Amino acid sequence: MRIEDIMRKDVVTVSPSTSIGEALLLLRANRIRHLPVLQDDRLVGIVSDRDLRDALPSRLLTHEDDDTILHKPVIAIMQKQVVTAHPLDFIEDASAHMYEHKVGSLPVVEGEKLVGMITESDLFSSLIELFGVNKPSSHIEVEVDDRVGVLAEVSQVFREAHVNVTSVVVFPGKKPAKKNLVFRVQTIDPRTVLHLLSERGFHVVGPTEGGIPQ
Repeated sequence: MRIEDIMRKDVVTVSPSTSIGEALLLLRANRIRHLPVLQDDRLVGIVSDRDLRDALPSRLLTHEDDDTILHKPVIAIMQKQVVTAHPLDFIEDASAHMYEHKVGSLPVVEGEKLVGMITESDLFSSLIELFGVNKPSSHIEVEVDDRVGVLAEVSQVFREAHVNVTSVVVFPGKKPAKKNLVFRVQTIDPRTVLHLLSERGFHVVGPTEGGIPQ
C-alpha cells in the first residue's frame, strides 16, 4: 500500500506570518496536531501542538508579554527541517521515517507542492486493515526453518484445510536458523488447521492447545 492511498488531501496549512494564537485556534477547531507552513505554495516548515504549547505562557505564572506571545508569527517557532514523504512511498517506509526521526506526521510532497498529509493515526489504521485484525479472524503462529520454499509449504496446509489467509508476517525466530510465520486467517475455530499443521511436522507456537476452543 502506498502513501497516496491513505493520505489526507485536504490539508489545513498556515503561512510564516500566521500568529501563534491563530495557529492554536486552527489546531483546536480541526482537531489536528500539525500544521504545514507554506510560503508561495512551497513547504517551508511545520508547527506542531507541542511547539505551540512550549511557546504559550504558563498557566501558573503571568508576565507582561503574555499577550504579545500569541501575536508572534509561527515562523519564530516552526521546525524548518521538515521530514516529508512522496505519494508513491510505501506505508512501511513512511512508518520507518517517523520512527527514525521521532515525528508524528509527514507532509506529502510531490516536487515542491504539498499534496497531502499522513499521521501516526493514519498509518496505525492502515496497518490494522492490512493485518486483518479489524475483522473476525484467528491468529496462528508457526516456527519454521529459515529456508527457501517453507512459506509455500505452510500455505499449502491452509489450502488443504480450506482456510483463507488474510495476512502473513515473517520475522526472525528466537532460535538460530529459524523464522516465525504469523498468519491471520478467516476462521474463529482454527483447530482443524492447527492439527493439520502438527501432523505435517510444523511447530505451532500459538495458539496453544489450551487456547483452542473445545
